[in-house]
Amino acid sequence: MKRIKALLKKPRSLAKKIKIDICFGDECHFQQHGSRCKMWVSPEDKDPVVKHAPTRKSISLFGAVYATTGKMVSMVTTIFNAETFLSFLKKLLRSKTRGRKLLVVLDNAKYHHAVMLKPWLETNKAKIELLFLPP
Repeated sequence: MKRIKALLKKPRSLAKKIKIDICFGDECHFQQHGSRCKMWVSPEDKDPVVKHAPTRKSISLFGAVYATTGKMVSMVTTIFNAETFLSFLKKLLRSKTRGRKLLVVLDNAKYHHAVMLKPWLETNKAKIELLFLPP
């Protein structure tokens, strides 16, 4: 925990000095797959009946954490693409502190660089900026 606090110390002090909010964003999938297994049952016992739903369940999630406060903003979605990412950016922008610019640190997923984002980012460049990690 001490190491994490030390790593966040520099971005926090930088954010306070230049009046920006720094967020670290990423996305993930959670999946649940039913599985069956074999088991040994003694010959004297009756074989058990195991009810099993052979379905797959999954959920996809965009998320960002503010470096200064630790506040997390998330959005559940069915698919990751430029359209859903833009919706997430709009939600993230609504959560920022008034009067401060939002700097979002991201990986290099294709939809983070989509052409359809450029007009919206240009319109909102005084409020939000995307910073990409090196490949």
